[in-house]
Amino acid sequence: MAEIDEERHVCDAAVTLAFSVLGKRWNGMIVSSLGGGPSTFVSLRRAVSGISDTVLSDRLAELAETGLVARTVDAGPPVTVSYALTASGQGLLPILDQLGTWASENLEIRAR
Repeated sequence: MAEIDEERHVCDAAVTLAFSVLGKRWNGMIVSSLGGGPSTFVSLRRAVSGISDTVLSDRLAELAETGLVARTVDAGPPVTVSYALTASGQGLLPILDQLGTWASENLEIRAR
């Protein structure tokens, strides 16, 4: 019985950790947007409607720090910065798709 409780605790800790990253507003949308391939900051800002430049910059830095997003600087000219999902970030795409399907089937979506 203690072994089952410990496995459940480890699972709960992992889920808590995952949601500490993905539960932040905009992070799921940013990861999903990058699922289409590398993108510039401006393209991401357009894709994630309603996000401010400051918040997008902060979220991209956090996602890069967690190893989900890679930031690449091309010296140019002109200098360009692009963002892309790492292998870990790519691994989230099917999960986000499943979560979206589950939400549309099980949660009442209300117009805001």
